[in-house]
Amino acid sequence: MTKSTHRKFTFEFKLDAVRRFLAGESQVVLAKELQLSSPDLIKKWARKYRNEGEDGLRPKPRGRPLSSFKAPAEPESELQRLRRENERLRAEVAFLGKVNALRDEEQR
Repeated sequence: MTKSTHRKFTFEFKLDAVRRFLAGESQVVLAKELQLSSPDLIKKWARKYRNEGEDGLRPKPRGRPLSSFKAPAEPESELQRLRRENERLRAEVAFLGKVNALRDEEQR
């Protein structure tokens, strides 16, 4: 079984490579010296660095953000719940009324 060649690079490693590239060193020479699989990696990192700054080179957290799983801050009151339900039921009645009106038009 062969070992995976997919390497992960640290923020400091990428930043150093980009700074050296922007200072005028050749991306091919840098790629060979740093043992990168492709000189295009340096070009890609440099583009991210120009567009997003240093934060573009930092590793991104994987998966869905935790903020999407937050529970409601406080339970809603009975009055709020009833108002929300009332609004939903009004919308449902209006929708069903339009559906019935369209059926009546088709039958004519």
